[in-house]
Amino acid sequence: MTRPAIELTDIACTFLSEDGGALSHYTAVSGVNLTVGTGEFVSVVGPTGCGKSTLLNMSAGLLEPSRGTVRIFGEPLAGLNRRAGYMFQADSLMPWMSAVDNVSAGLVFNGMDKSQAREKASEWLRRVGLSGFENSYPHHLSGGMRKRVAMAQTLIMDPDIILMDEPFSALDIQTRQLMENELLALWAAKRKAVLFITHDLDEAIAMSDRVVVMSAGPESHPIGQFLIDLPRPRDVAEVRVTPRFIELHTAIWSVLRAEVLKGYQRTKGK
Repeated sequence: MTRPAIELTDIACTFLSEDGGALSHYTAVSGVNLTVGTGEFVSVVGPTGCGKSTLLNMSAGLLEPSRGTVRIFGEPLAGLNRRAGYMFQADSLMPWMSAVDNVSAGLVFNGMDKSQAREKASEWLRRVGLSGFENSYPHHLSGGMRKRVAMAQTLIMDPDIILMDEPFSALDIQTRQLMENELLALWAAKRKAVLFITHDLDEAIAMSDRVVVMSAGPESHPIGQFLIDLPRPRDVAEVRVTPRFIELHTAIWSVLRAEVLKGYQRTKGK
């Protein structure tokens, strides 16, 4: 049997903070059991502060769980997850480097000849629709174009797992849908495992094989998992008006809505 690409077992993560000179503990997530299969696109949705990014950071090896085990393809994770690529909410482009140098940086860091790395980077920029912008610097590019560079920067490394933390949240709706379709087309070519964090339920349903709903924090945990049985390939704009999409949205929102209200009331009270 093929091992899951990511397997979180009985995960908890508690943070220690200082408030007015007194130490306090905050348990962001607790009792989390979550898997992402090889080639599966899984989205996690939930209220603000429910620990979605915490799960992503533990899957990347950037954060150690307080309890439980993280396994990557069946092996316990120790240190950084070298089989994963991470696309952050804010693009992590280096402003002093051109688009092609940003995309090729990881390959050069891993020892590839610079000219060969730049050649591969130019090909990836073409694949994300940025031919002719190889020598442009980040401040010359629009928000959507910078996201394309960041996507190429992540995918050029050919990771077995792709971790994405609300990568398109800052974009306008038209650019966002273009980027979502770009990502789905690139993902379909190799079917890598994807763990995708989003606040947008429409985005989660339109893109995913499975949607996981997290409860409101503290001690957040999965309270629902939904199989997204919409046919592929998908256009994220067109699929949103289909009857099955509306059925899935209604079912998931019936679980998510109460948690969003709980999270809102908690933050409002603070």
